[in-house]
Amino acid sequence: MPMLEALAERGPDSTGIALYHHPDDRRWRISLRRRDPALPWDRVAQAMHTAVDGADEPELESHGDCALLTTSWLPDRARAALAEASVPVDVLASGRSTEVVKDVGHARDVCSRTAIAGRAGYQAIGHTRMATESAVTVLHSHPFSPAPDLNLVHNGSFSNHASVRRRLQATGVRFESDNDSEVAARVIAHRLHHGDSLEEAIRCVQSELDGFFTLLVTTPTEFVVVRDAFACKPAAVAETTAYVAVASEYRALAALPGIEDATVFEPAPEVVYSWSRDQSTVRVPAGMTA
Repeated sequence: MPMLEALAERGPDSTGIALYHHPDDRRWRISLRRRDPALPWDRVAQAMHTAVDGADEPELESHGDCALLTTSWLPDRARAALAEASVPVDVLASGRSTEVVKDVGHARDVCSRTAIAGRAGYQAIGHTRMATESAVTVLHSHPFSPAPDLNLVHNGSFSNHASVRRRLQATGVRFESDNDSEVAARVIAHRLHHGDSLEEAIRCVQSELDGFFTLLVTTPTEFVVVRDAFACKPAAVAETTAYVAVASEYRALAALPGIEDATVFEPAPEVVYSWSRDQSTVRVPAGMTA
């Protein structure tokens, strides 16, 4: 977690990480956080076992106030079962691949409490937050996970998020916070649901939301970086034959293995940079050059 800790002073309020494991097509991963530290995780596990009544073998792995539930049940069905059992937990994320942990506090402390350093995956994104416009709570912290295996982190601010939120709510989209960054995440999920590609969905954010931003969006097969037209918020990318890393500042990249041989650059304004496990792509708006 050195990259997160290197930038913790930029965002000491809360910390979140989304980790991508190799997918299991038969099981869902559902990331939970208990609202009350006194709640025994055994009660949550028992609620799920009672709900499935032998139709599944749910498993629960807990680390502090966060836990990962694996089940063959669809996430909405599992969420409903936990709500019906009056178990006070929040669903942070779900998917075939994704595990999300987030909490209020310094990156070092959150990583220690959730034991995230002991887990491995093929892709991860993290965020340290300094709240400027909304409350410091777990549900206000990043990453935002608006759809299975879709995660977003944001550095910046959107000025018209309230009007865009109301428009989405009118179509049935539900929100869990009043954070402006969640609006961008919900716009992307909404557009993906209606058939857009990830790039098209991100272009929709660029056209519908006013403000300054660097966005990092991930799915199990790709991750995308895009900045606003003025590139107001800093960003640096390091590419090697072994990995691609992105951070708000170069100092978070400086200790990475092989960084001295990496191609390091600053993403250009409005250009959509996309990486998958077998290729990278740069999409430049009409009339621009990268």
